[in-house]
Amino acid sequence: MTPEHELDPDTLGDHFDRLYRAAWALCGSREDAEDLVQDTYARVLTRPRVVRRDDDLGYLLRVLRNTFISGRRAAARRPQKAAGAEPEALDLPDERRAAAEPPVAAEAREVYRAIAELPDDFRDALVAVDVAGLSYTEASRALKVPEGTVTSRLFRARRQVAQTLAPSEQTGGA
Repeated sequence: MTPEHELDPDTLGDHFDRLYRAAWALCGSREDAEDLVQDTYARVLTRPRVVRRDDDLGYLLRVLRNTFISGRRAAARRPQKAAGAEPEALDLPDERRAAAEPPVAAEAREVYRAIAELPDDFRDALVAVDVAGLSYTEASRALKVPEGTVTSRLFRARRQVAQTLAPSEQTGGA
């Protein structure tokens, strides 16, 4: 029998940075990531949660992913506006970070955008391991798939991100 404990609301802030990076990779946008993390915390804090083992981060990542998927499904059911019709629709860089290191901010946006465009299974594996920092075993538990599946999805996801970014790196470096 696996030990269980109640998720402690006081320690949820310890996972904020990793959840935010995971959310940014899922959404491809800093602003949407902030909203997603806020929605995730709101969902988790509405009632006490019991977590198996000592897997708070894995549980939070599952809630984050489920919240993201639920939001996408709900958005798909709503009528769509024309993209780019309003200035708010533009994905502008974070002015504070961009002012300090514009090339780094631009590169981060490209990487997160490439991750967000991956197929769901590949994106989830990449976010769990490379963005949130889970081990392969922890990611396998969080995603509820065998560890070998995480390994192969991660390999394919990394390859697709590298292929997506390769053309811009070749033209930027010449």
